[in-house]
Amino acid sequence: MDIAYGIAGLFFIPVLIFALVAQGMVKSRYKKYSKVMSRSGMTGAAAAYTLLQLNGITDVTIQKIGGNLSDNYNPSNKVISLSEGVYDSTSVAAIGIACHEAGHACQHAAAYAPLTFRNMIIPVTKIGSWIGVPLVIAGMFMSYYAATSDFGYIVALVGLILYSFVAFFQLITLPVEFDASKRALATIKTHGFLVDEEYRGAKKVLTAAALTYVAALASSLVTLLRLALIVAGRRR
Repeated sequence: MDIAYGIAGLFFIPVLIFALVAQGMVKSRYKKYSKVMSRSGMTGAAAAYTLLQLNGITDVTIQKIGGNLSDNYNPSNKVISLSEGVYDSTSVAAIGIACHEAGHACQHAAAYAPLTFRNMIIPVTKIGSWIGVPLVIAGMFMSYYAATSDFGYIVALVGLILYSFVAFFQLITLPVEFDASKRALATIKTHGFLVDEEYRGAKKVLTAAALTYVAALASSLVTLLRLALIVAGRRR
């Protein structure tokens, strides 16, 4: 087990640093470009609405919610929720973020395969995130200290499999997020929501946000590796 912790530890520190850098980039770029007002004067809500209309989508609701960078699209009720700093703002950051969420609505309407598949595995992903690691720990405990080593191994293996869905969810999230930003930026540029440096600013904000999903994937993979090495080490 010490070897397992050591191998996983080699990856943990760089992944942690990468995650912190990604989070810092999101905050700094959002702060910078939320102060840069667009020449078009569009609010985030107006930009999201216009993007939906351009794609023939009329059954999606746009609402304002509290929080900071809490923007999201809920496919179950077809609602785009925009934070206060995005909904009413005419900033470059607001337009980029709002259009990104509208991009998710476009994916949903077009039955974009990665989004559809990601939504399908959400229930098992939630279970894996809740009990995957505890099951591995419990299984290892039983394997070490109880007279049921085989059963403990099975429990740990089930936990490992369940947690693997968390890593897989993070993996399938990457094309979903990248594609939503691609759709958003294409519309922003083609229809002049933002121009020149404004467009590049929005792209920087969305690129930084995408890096946080890469960091989340890396973190889940390191955890999965750590659990796998522990389970495999005990089995030997």
